[in-house]
Amino acid sequence: MFTIKRITCNQLQENCYIVSDETSECVIIDCGAYFSKERAAVVNYIRENGFTPRHLLATHGHFDHNFGNETLYAEFQLQPEVCEEDAHLLDDMAGQTLQFFGVEAASRQQPPIGRILHHNDIITFGSHTLRVLHTPGHSHGSCLFWCEAEQTVFTGDTLFRMSIGRTDFDEGNWQEMEHSLVAVVAQLPPQTTVLSGHGLQTTIADELQYNPYLMQH
Repeated sequence: MFTIKRITCNQLQENCYIVSDETSECVIIDCGAYFSKERAAVVNYIRENGFTPRHLLATHGHFDHNFGNETLYAEFQLQPEVCEEDAHLLDDMAGQTLQFFGVEAASRQQPPIGRILHHNDIITFGSHTLRVLHTPGHSHGSCLFWCEAEQTVFTGDTLFRMSIGRTDFDEGNWQEMEHSLVAVVAQLPPQTTVLSGHGLQTTIADELQYNPYLMQH
């Protein structure tokens, strides 16, 4: 069984998840910690619980999900792991914030990218595994991290409670998103718990029944 700590971060209320199990190993998914108190909250939770962090995972390359990567690199020598199609986005955090907000938000230098992820890759920590499911649409390199044993999926900005991620950004694509929803998201077991990049948790069953983008599938 694993334990999930959610820390809501930055101006966009992004969800950073720290996932640990009985071995005291953990992974960090989408470290969007921007303010110093958010960075401290992530680091302190890991240290105070005596966790050994094994992976820093990014569901996609957008700035609000990666502001805290440098801190985890400095503290734990973790390098972000991201799908190949979004790797270039991590090198342009200032440009992203300029595009989204019209200002260059202060951010530290991004650490070098570690593992490049691909569809169906397996990520291991402790006694658990996560499967990478490539779901382009919100960005070309968006992905899910699915733990079959725990019936839990981390969806980033692909799927939200009763909604989906935007596709009108430069590297968004509605046709890709629609395919990802039908071919990947809708195929997950109905009882799967969905932990998304923003907002509250849900289940695949509820989304198939009530989410207007999934109801027809």
